[in-house]
Amino acid sequence: MLNVLAVGAALAAAVCAHGDHGHDQEPIAGPHKSLWYNTLPGDGETQADSVFSGISTFGRITYHPCLANEDVKYDIAFIGAPFDTGTSYRPGARFGPSGIRQGSRRLNLYGGYNVPLDANPFNDWATVIDCGDIPVTSYDNAYAIQQIEEGHNSILMRAPATNANKPGPSLKGKTFPRVITLGGDHTITLPLLRSMNRAYGPITVIHFDSHLDTWRPKVFGGAPSKQASINHGTYFFHASQEGLLKNDTNIHAGIRTTLSGLSDYENDGYCGFHIVEAREIDTIGTDGIIKKIRDRVGTENPVYLSIDIDTLDPAFAPATGTPETGGWSTRELRTIVRGLDGINLVAADIVEVAPAYDTNAELTTMAAADTLYEVMSIMVKNGPLSKMVKEIEAKEDV
Repeated sequence: MLNVLAVGAALAAAVCAHGDHGHDQEPIAGPHKSLWYNTLPGDGETQADSVFSGISTFGRITYHPCLANEDVKYDIAFIGAPFDTGTSYRPGARFGPSGIRQGSRRLNLYGGYNVPLDANPFNDWATVIDCGDIPVTSYDNAYAIQQIEEGHNSILMRAPATNANKPGPSLKGKTFPRVITLGGDHTITLPLLRSMNRAYGPITVIHFDSHLDTWRPKVFGGAPSKQASINHGTYFFHASQEGLLKNDTNIHAGIRTTLSGLSDYENDGYCGFHIVEAREIDTIGTDGIIKKIRDRVGTENPVYLSIDIDTLDPAFAPATGTPETGGWSTRELRTIVRGLDGINLVAADIVEVAPAYDTNAELTTMAAADTLYEVMSIMVKNGPLSKMVKEIEAKEDV
């Protein structure tokens, strides 16, 4: 009985002591925004923060569900096209958009300034947002391709945030925003080019890839049906047949695939392409490859840029649908892309990123994100597309 009383007295004393201590403590006022929205005296008052937190958008830019809200304004929009049922070898690129966003988290860790291009695509004139993904069915390729075309076109043919009322290079002389698409296997480029055609007419294409992707359907896949003839190895053949390409201005870079025979090269020429082989980097270097591209496409044509991540050697980008050894390094590809500065890039895509085959270090998704960072930097550095019209008119006056 005495032990019970002793324990009770001790507990009562402890409670009293705790209560007295609480009265002595000053309560913390809140919320303290400085605890999580701190700024330091860097350019743009930015600081390195916890990029591993928060939802994944490209480069951690603002997200807007653009397809659900037509009032959103932007100059550059990222949109995902999670489609991979047109691939011939490894599936998995439907997870490409989310993987690329994950690999892009560190892009603006210190504010996003691009030293080689002397530009900051995150902190300049352009409003840049992530529009999320186009809803794409995995059960019906024909319908999925239609979804991609219509979704992309809805994002593309809107008034931009900047210079919306000034003339631009589109068919009707309007200024549109630029759109960067995250694939998805390379089949998605056909509906994207169909969308671009509605805005710009036949367009010049720069194509980074280890494969031609202009194969005749009977050569690549056998074309047992109309829909089966459209896949990630034939989409440029269809684009050529549909008049989507501006002939004799298009170019492949990084090619190193095996062929069914030399007739594949002949067919590629009929589709309007010039070829830069991957191995040419050993003799003419990155500067020589850049010159070939610039000489082919010029600086006045609206240009669509399509990048297959298998342009890179599997040592640098193992997570892709159809890997080919003998490719370029990530550094070489980024250097060549930077060499496109001044070319009028109106839209772009990056495709064939299949994160399931990546390393734990996310080599492929980071390479894809960093390559798009260069593309984005060029677009911002070149200014609004209305500027393109002024520059062409100035040259004509001279």
